[in-house]
Amino acid sequence: MPTPISAFSRLGEENAFAVLARATALAQAGADVVNLGIGQPDFATPDHVVEAGVKALRDGHHGYTPATGILPLREAICADLARRTGATVDPDRVLVVPGGKVTMFMAILMLGEPGAEILYPDPGFPIYRSMISFTGARPVPIPVREENGFAFSAAETLALIGPRTRLVILNSPANPTGGVTPRAEIEALVAGLAAHPHVVILSDEIYGSMTYDGAEHVSLLSFPEIRDRLIHLDGASKTYAMTGWRLGWSVWPDGLYEAARKLAVNSFSCVNAATQHAGIAALTGPQDAVDAMMAAFDRRRRLVVEGLNALPGVSCVTPQGAFYAFPNIRDTGWGAKALASALLERAHVATIGGPDFGEYGEGYLRLSYAASESAIETALGRIGRFLREERPSA
Repeated sequence: MPTPISAFSRLGEENAFAVLARATALAQAGADVVNLGIGQPDFATPDHVVEAGVKALRDGHHGYTPATGILPLREAICADLARRTGATVDPDRVLVVPGGKVTMFMAILMLGEPGAEILYPDPGFPIYRSMISFTGARPVPIPVREENGFAFSAAETLALIGPRTRLVILNSPANPTGGVTPRAEIEALVAGLAAHPHVVILSDEIYGSMTYDGAEHVSLLSFPEIRDRLIHLDGASKTYAMTGWRLGWSVWPDGLYEAARKLAVNSFSCVNAATQHAGIAALTGPQDAVDAMMAAFDRRRRLVVEGLNALPGVSCVTPQGAFYAFPNIRDTGWGAKALASALLERAHVATIGGPDFGEYGEGYLRLSYAASESAIETALGRIGRFLREERPSA
């Protein structure tokens, strides 16, 4: 029987997809499942974006494009970054990729190897650790703590950097916590990185347009002193409700861009042409649909936080970004994974257990409020009844 090389045994999963599959199976069997597990907007892609993709197909854009992406899209990305971050970016440093994970894959593959160390947020997006382990590098978790509002600590991050550190992965606004790291903390981190010129930074800013209550998203692109070793990760999936279009992009420093381009040529060749034309429309067209979506997310955020804090044994800080709540469930007496499983199987509410995002996620659940207000209200009612009526299990 053929088997892959041993490195594949170190690959992890993104359990949100496993929960989605189980929720789908329960629904197909007749259960009324409310899914607050998957991180996907429940809005349709804006009409003008869809029409741009359709027009591209009708206009004959059916072939390969440059592996780096078509120039008009790369120029639109640069204009959008300038508008949102104030940073001037050369289109020849932009790489268009099929989704955000590809940038993670490329960066970690380039810099991870046995003997190297890579820092990543914990709790954080599970693919970070999965890919680090795959390369043979040592994953070093950066604790992301509730007492800091789920912002990362510059001092704690800098203290973890050593001579073997090759890459530091940062994520703000953050998945799974909704935390937004304030400017002072980011400035302190950038200042401290001056003592570690050998370290590359991967800044995952896929939720950079999704903040609330006046919280400021501070892009690492706005610090010229680290631009020569900064990889910026972004994309259209969340902001424009384009998860299925598979459109991401990244900005690379001179020393790594050519390696990233070669990986593109050797793996996916290019992002499909129609999606790239749709991306231009998303970035350069009206933003009304984005504004409406964010207003809806804000209402849902308030609803879910208020509802969670009314549940027995549950407390929840108010997230400042993305579309996730990360309630503390320690006082319920339940383990996080056991509670998530029981809620799905017995209350028919899909959530994700905090340990799926790292060791510091124990004692928490992730709930996505990228679902309707009625769905959120139904889910909160079911969770409340479950916690009042069911005895905790390990």
